[in-house]
Amino acid sequence: MSQDEVSITPFADVNAIIAILRDEIRDVFEDQFVGIYLHGSLAIGDFDPESSDIDYLVVTKDEISEQDLSALVAMHAQFVALDSKWSIEIEGSYIPQKAVRRFDPDNCHHPRIERGDNLRIASHDSDWVIQRYIIYHRGIVVEGPPPKKLIDPVFPDDLRRAVLDLQWWWELQLSDTSRIRQSGYQAYAVLSMCRMLYTLEYGAIATKPEAARWAKIALRDRWTDLIIGASQLWPGIPMNRLDETMEFIQFTLDRCRLFGAEFSR
Repeated sequence: MSQDEVSITPFADVNAIIAILRDEIRDVFEDQFVGIYLHGSLAIGDFDPESSDIDYLVVTKDEISEQDLSALVAMHAQFVALDSKWSIEIEGSYIPQKAVRRFDPDNCHHPRIERGDNLRIASHDSDWVIQRYIIYHRGIVVEGPPPKKLIDPVFPDDLRRAVLDLQWWWELQLSDTSRIRQSGYQAYAVLSMCRMLYTLEYGAIATKPEAARWAKIALRDRWTDLIIGASQLWPGIPMNRLDETMEFIQFTLDRCRLFGAEFSR
């Protein structure tokens, strides 16, 4: 790892694995490589070494060939065997330059690897409007041109539409509660609801702590205790607030529907 990579993030072990990943990706794509960018919690400032993962975007010049895709799959299969806790704590997308500029539902299937999973072609849905916003404004450049040269601006109403488009996922969690029965996912769900409501209100993206602080005030006393519990969840200490979490999800979905009705007028 070269010395200029030490300060990419405040975490030396994260920097080390990012440097290895960057070098491996460059070897796969060679002249097709445009850049690699960090987003998610590392970019917006609420990264937790105990629970967060490493979110990244790789931009290529052109569509990824079958040969490069096979090489990428092989690279990731070897990468997970590295002696680092972070080798399996990565979530990355590989999107060509033309497709990364703006969200296009007709051109949204690109290689993606998710935490603890294998690389595959996956749909990058409207949540990638939100990811583009984060990368455009706060993305960390590992290597490549500034994000603003690759991505068009994302406007407040674009973010609001993206949040409204995510309702289906949370409706699914209410009908299939296997995820939110898990303590950690309850905390994630509660803080995600805070962020969704914040975005509807302001047309901007907040960190989980920022959105939680806002929601405790904006939503008054009804959800304060639940939000505090989600914000202060410690590893090994269960949350066990399934019914309240589901009620808060439903509350947020109801707000989304009301907002969507006004928004579409």
